[in-house]
Amino acid sequence: MLKTLRNIWKVKDLRKKFIYTFFVLLVVLLGCQLPIPGLDNAAISEYFQNSLGDSFSLINSFTGGSFENMSILALNVTPYITASIIMQLLTIAIPALEEMHKDGEEGRKKMNKITRYMTVALGILEGLGTSIGFGRLGYMDEYNAFNVALMVFCLTTGGVFVMWLGERITENGIGNGISIILLINIVSRMPNDFYTLYQKFMQGKAIGDMLIAGTIIVVVVVATTLLVTMFQSAERRIPVQYAKKMAGRKMVGGQQTYIPLKVSTANVIPVIFASSLMSFPAVISNLFSVDETGFWGKVLKVLSSSSWCDPNHPARSVGLLVYVILIFLFAYFYTSITFNPIEVANNMKKSGGFIPGIRPGKPTSDYLNSILNSVIFIGALGLSIVAIIPIFFSGVFKANVSFGGTSIIIVVGVILETIKQIESQMLVRHYKGFLND
Repeated sequence: MLKTLRNIWKVKDLRKKFIYTFFVLLVVLLGCQLPIPGLDNAAISEYFQNSLGDSFSLINSFTGGSFENMSILALNVTPYITASIIMQLLTIAIPALEEMHKDGEEGRKKMNKITRYMTVALGILEGLGTSIGFGRLGYMDEYNAFNVALMVFCLTTGGVFVMWLGERITENGIGNGISIILLINIVSRMPNDFYTLYQKFMQGKAIGDMLIAGTIIVVVVVATTLLVTMFQSAERRIPVQYAKKMAGRKMVGGQQTYIPLKVSTANVIPVIFASSLMSFPAVISNLFSVDETGFWGKVLKVLSSSSWCDPNHPARSVGLLVYVILIFLFAYFYTSITFNPIEVANNMKKSGGFIPGIRPGKPTSDYLNSILNSVIFIGALGLSIVAIIPIFFSGVFKANVSFGGTSIIIVVGVILETIKQIESQMLVRHYKGFLND
């Protein structure tokens, strides 16, 4: 990886792309510091610090802390990510979108256009819910229609602006723009989070206690990162043999290959879906007055990850069980709409391919389905463990930080994918140079 990063500066085109990406990210980080007018930002920041659950912690990490500070880029990449996920789900449910998805480059452009419109709609919806919620809590200088409209405009415009910057990085910079912005948002919060851990567990303590606490923090972070890297790289390879056939006077075919089934087939999507679904009641409650001592108030406590793994309230950890079940359900659901064993088996049969020891057609699809179910289970189990680690430490030790297992999954995934893209671009350049010679 370090060799690839060094080689960027040796290639003029990649060097320009890297510098372009750097300055765009600088604009994003600057926008995260500009507050929305008419808000009590100090009170909002204190509110989030006191009631920061996994859902809000995830959003704060995704937005580089701008959500907690309520800057003009507070929504950041979240509307676009949500819109992209919804579009992927609708592609399976709506035949017209499925046909559009199969239309190649032209269809992709149409789907991107719909995703942009959906991003604007979600920005307005999220901005409206946030502004009304803060207005009811008294965090606006004046709770009136003008300030609500101003906040909705700032949040929506900020989300659309970040989406536009992400597309510019994709076209003129390095890697996928939205993923790179998401990566820098998460990484930019880590120094502050490590300082928070230092203040809570190490500052003012004896040397021995400081060393023990520091060692535990480092071990947990490194172990989680290694676990995530292992799951990101792990795959089950199913061997495929192609039958030989006559083409003129020659025998062709007969080569061996494999179908790679990644353990993390759905990547971080199940965790994001589960967190979003668990936080949805809390978002809705911002629009209404909910009695914290009443039935719905207790339900919200159970659904909030800030209440999980709390030794003083063990019953609230029921919400953690629901969270894990949702991760498993979304892992199976998302994989089922992105990988179709029947379609793969049919394509193999048409091209003369078969899995050794398995008959073509339905037996092949059944075999692929059984292997896929096992792989998904292992991947969902790994995701659950990684997601639970920060929740456990937050509940038992009150180690509240914005980065956690989900954020580390994204960081590792984006870095590995970006390195692959850089290496492929360097490979293409090498071949071009060879042909020109």
